Amino acid sequence: MARFSGKVGYVETVKTGPGKWTEQVTERNYFGDVTRAVRRLENGQDINDNVTVSNEISIVADPYAQTHFFAIRYVEWQGVQWKVTNVEVLYPRLILTLGGMYHGNT
Repeated sequence: MARFSGKVGYVETVKTGPGKWTEQVTERNYFGDVTRAVRRLENGQDINDNVTVSNEISIVADPYAQTHFFAIRYVEWQGVQWKVTNVEVLYPRLILTLGGMYHGNT
């Protein structure tokens, strides 16, 4: 099992004014294990194939992660930000399943 050390990005929608909502990004550092490492190429309409991973990363969750697991949007792993497609709560750990590359707010 490989070790993981990196950032997890939380994105929450917050009210910033009357009738105005924006996305607020919070990054936190975590340690854990890479429990599954799988890569897949998807043929698309683009010139280059899309790279998708189905990796699972198990992190040791702090109280913030336990109460905000619903807002986890991406994980920075191997120098790339990956979308989190699934979060499984197994206290005291969270199992994060990764998907394609994340291109949202950071």
